[in-house]
Amino acid sequence: MSTDDLAPRGVDASIPNVARIYDFFLGGKDNFAADRAAAAKIAEAAPDVVRRVRENRAFLGRAVRFLAQAGVRQFLDVGTGLPTQDNVHQVAQRFNPEARVAYVDNDPMVLVHARALLETDTRTVVIDGDMREPAKLLHYASLNGFMDLDQPVAVLMVAVLHFLPDTRQASEIAATFRQHMTSGSYLVISHATAGNMSQQNLSQAVQTYATTSAGSITPRSYDEIESFFDGLELQEPGLVPVAHWRPTGLTPPATSGPKFLGGVARKK
Repeated sequence: MSTDDLAPRGVDASIPNVARIYDFFLGGKDNFAADRAAAAKIAEAAPDVVRRVRENRAFLGRAVRFLAQAGVRQFLDVGTGLPTQDNVHQVAQRFNPEARVAYVDNDPMVLVHARALLETDTRTVVIDGDMREPAKLLHYASLNGFMDLDQPVAVLMVAVLHFLPDTRQASEIAATFRQHMTSGSYLVISHATAGNMSQQNLSQAVQTYATTSAGSITPRSYDEIESFFDGLELQEPGLVPVAHWRPTGLTPPATSGPKFLGGVARKK
């Protein structure tokens, strides 16, 4: 029996899926042949993609650690992807055992795995939702008093906004979260940039992502990504390549090619 024969009900293993491609780049096993084939094409266009994805995952962990140490006890992880090592709730609860985490995704496979992982954890919930409906997501997270939106919350949008081709829509989503966040809340964003990729390689990567369930990827400029934090206070060191955001060891050397920019910003 092939791995593809084990796809959960409702999951089409023949269509590449961004969550499963990401899982493959992270060294996970929850991916199928179509995902691995798409990943190979992406890696051909962007040879450093595995490193970039792993840097991005490490950025998420450091950002959550920073927020938990700053006293944040509520986390809304939008577009969480497949569970892996050091998930948001594990990092947050390591520093604050009472931290609550709401994971949001609309991918059937992600939901199956996340619910199985979190079945016995009363401080986490899994929401079947879409980032295009931010107000609804906040409502779901606050149902039955799970989250108190009058208290600070950290909204995590890590490597998700670049799957929206419409920059205005992406800006409106970020603005809605900023509007509904109370003072002392934080917004965490990482986002793909093209860097100095050749037009040919960029086109190949974009065309490959166009065959996935997400339907696109749209790298954006520094200024476009920074605008998602409008009105908030970017925490040091600001919006930077994710590997340079408060690294735990030596700052990695700058390299060429595409990269993720990341930042953490606080609402006054």
